[in-house]
Amino acid sequence: MRMKKVYNRIESITGNVITVKAGGVRYHELAQIDTRFGKSLAQVNKIEGDIVSLQVFAGGQGVSTGDEVRFLGRELRVSFSEDLLGRIFNGSGEPIDKGPALTENMKPIGGPSVNPVRRILANRMMRTNIPMIDMFNTLVVSQKLPIFSVSGEPYNQLLARIAMQAEADVIVFCGMGLRYDDFLYFRDELSKGGALSRSVMFIHTASDPIVECMMIPDMGLAVAEQFALQDKDVLVLLTDMTNFADAMKEIAITQEQVPSNRGYPGDLYTQLAARYEKAVDFADSGSITVLAVTTMPGDDVTHPVPDNTGYITEGQYYLKDGRIEPFGSLSRLKQNVNDKTRKDHRALMDGMIRIYASYRETLEKKSMGFSMSSWDEKLLKYGGLFETGLMDLSVNLSLEEALDRGWEILAACFQRDETGIRSDLVDEFWPEQQGEL
Repeated sequence: MRMKKVYNRIESITGNVITVKAGGVRYHELAQIDTRFGKSLAQVNKIEGDIVSLQVFAGGQGVSTGDEVRFLGRELRVSFSEDLLGRIFNGSGEPIDKGPALTENMKPIGGPSVNPVRRILANRMMRTNIPMIDMFNTLVVSQKLPIFSVSGEPYNQLLARIAMQAEADVIVFCGMGLRYDDFLYFRDELSKGGALSRSVMFIHTASDPIVECMMIPDMGLAVAEQFALQDKDVLVLLTDMTNFADAMKEIAITQEQVPSNRGYPGDLYTQLAARYEKAVDFADSGSITVLAVTTMPGDDVTHPVPDNTGYITEGQYYLKDGRIEPFGSLSRLKQNVNDKTRKDHRALMDGMIRIYASYRETLEKKSMGFSMSSWDEKLLKYGGLFETGLMDLSVNLSLEEALDRGWEILAACFQRDETGIRSDLVDEFWPEQQGEL
C-alpha cells in the first residue's frame, strides 16, 4: 500500500485551484488540506511533471501557501448498502438530510462502463403512465435518453412524475446546479408520492462547490450499478446535464485548457458518453436506465451539449410548450417492445401521429385564412382532443387505458374507414359507444 504523502508548501492558489510540487500521485486522487478554518477535500485534476493541480471542494478562500496538503492515496468513494434508500447526499457523499454518515462498504466512483459481453439487448418496457412516453415513444429498460428542453418548461415536474410512477425498483436522482427551491420540490414530491423510500438523492445546488457538480453523476451511477448487481431495475434521473457541462467548462478555464466549441473542453463528448454508457441490462442481474434533462440555451439544438448528446443516446424526448412534442421526440428502441404490448399498439401509434401531422398542416391553413373543408373540421376536432386527452402532461393513464382513449378520440372525429388503420384492428378495437372525452 502506498504511503500517504504530506506536503507543507502550496506553490500557487488561483480561485479554487491550488498547485503543489509532488510525486507519485494519480489523476483524480483525493487530498486533504488543513487550513486555519478546518479540513477541506481537494481532487487532483492536472499533472504536469512534478506540478500537481488540485480542485479544492470548499473553494480557495481561506487556503494559504503554508497549509498542509495530505494525499490520501485513493479516489472519491461512496458507501453502498440498503441504508442508502430514502437518503439525500451532496457531491462529496456527505448526508444533507440530518441522517447519519454512511462509511461502510465504500465503492469507488467513475469506473469503466460494463463489459459488452455482460449486456443483453434492451427488450423490456419501463412503464411511466405518461401516454406520450408509454404509447408513442416507449421507454425501454436500460435505455439512455435525454429530455431536451428550454428554460421555463416543466421538466422538473415531468422528472418528478416519472420518478413516482416509473416501474423501477430503485430511483437514483442526481441534481446538478439546482436552485434550492427545485431541490425542495423534488424532495417533497418524492416524499408525498411515496417514492422517497425507494430513492437515493445526490444533490448539488448552485451555491455548492463547482467540483461537486462533476462528482454527482458518478456517485449516482456507482450506486445504481451496485443496486443493479443485486438484481434491481434502477432508473437514474439526471438534471441538468448542461449544468454538468458548464461545470466542466469552468474548471477547464481555470486550468487554462485550450477551449473547443463555445468554450467547452475538447473532451466534452467523451465525458458525456462516459456517464450515459453506464446504462445497461445485465444478462444475469438487474439493469440501469438513464433519463437526463438537457436544457438548450436559446432553444438551440446545435448547442454543443445537446448536439454531442444526440450522438450518444438512443433518441430524445423534446419538451416544448409544456408537452412532449411528438415530432421532436424519438425512442429508437421502442420497436423492441411495442409489438409485445398489445397488438394494436404499433398501428394505432403510427396512425394517430400521421393524422396529427395532418392536423398541424390544417392549423397552418386556418391561420392563413383558408376556408376549412369538412375534413379539415374533423382534423381540428381531432387535434384538440389528442392534445388534451393524450399529450397533456397531467394525463395519467396506463398503456392499455391510453390505447383505449386513442380509439375513443378517433371514433369521436372520424368514420371507421377514414383512419387509415388496418380494418381487422378497427373491427376489434373500435368503440361501440362514445364515452366522455
